[in-house]
Amino acid sequence: MDLFLNAKSVRLRSHHDKYLLAEEDEESVTQDRNGSSKNARWTVEFVPGSQNIIRLKSSYNKYLTASNQPYLLGMTGRKVVQSLPRRLDSSVEWEPIREGSLVKLKTRYGNFLRGNGGLPPWRNSVTHDIPHRTSTQEWVLWGVDIVEVQDKSPASHPQPPLSSALQHVDSLDFESTSPSSISGKSSHFSRQESSDSYVGSPPKSEGRTIYFHVADNSTGEVDDEAIEGYSFSFKGNGVDELTQKLKEETGLEDVVVCTRSPLNGKLFPLRLQLPPNNADMHVVVVPSASKVARDFAKQGINP
Repeated sequence: MDLFLNAKSVRLRSHHDKYLLAEEDEESVTQDRNGSSKNARWTVEFVPGSQNIIRLKSSYNKYLTASNQPYLLGMTGRKVVQSLPRRLDSSVEWEPIREGSLVKLKTRYGNFLRGNGGLPPWRNSVTHDIPHRTSTQEWVLWGVDIVEVQDKSPASHPQPPLSSALQHVDSLDFESTSPSSISGKSSHFSRQESSDSYVGSPPKSEGRTIYFHVADNSTGEVDDEAIEGYSFSFKGNGVDELTQKLKEETGLEDVVVCTRSPLNGKLFPLRLQLPPNNADMHVVVVPSASKVARDFAKQGINP
């Protein structure tokens, strides 16, 4: 809670190194790398009578709200939106929970504000959820950049001193494309989306490149020529590791990782180890509920 104690306005930076953003439709909430936008600035309000509950108000004077609407059918997580309810209820209240130099924002019902990665439309979305997979545990962690401090008289409003990590306050130079960061960054924070824009060229990492398509959720089929694929760098050698990484990239909970037979082009599940020498691979991610996955089971093929 001390991260917000003297803050009048803040920016919140997700695990994907993107800022919580209030969209111009005055309803949507997303993530974006440009933290210099005024829409990345959130005003902090303390809930009367509470020492550890806050509200966050967007540049459109609407509150960050944990709605009951599912974000996508079949996916975990519910929408986080901007709203201005007639009565300020628990849906606009968040409890900051300190995690080292970072923070989790918890709803009154136990979910956490989560900045999502993976493929569109999952990528850059913001939901509230309880992450169950190890690979998404860090998606609920946020860095806090103080933009403006509370203007209070110490005599009339005594406050505990700011910690040394929070002595610095941003200059409010919203024209800058590289806003300063005052909270610590976890060493494992990495930019995961290979198709995002970067300033300069990212360092080339060791490992193989995995090119993948996502099959249709109902039929399991994929048009390799018509649909643009995605790729990422992968250092592991096991199918289980690759499956877990693809779940994280796609946001899907239950999948079968397949490749095509060089003889007839048919899909078949990957097993055991990946090809040696870090050779690049082309795979297809098949939802377990699709027809293709069911056909594997009928044929006695155990992915």
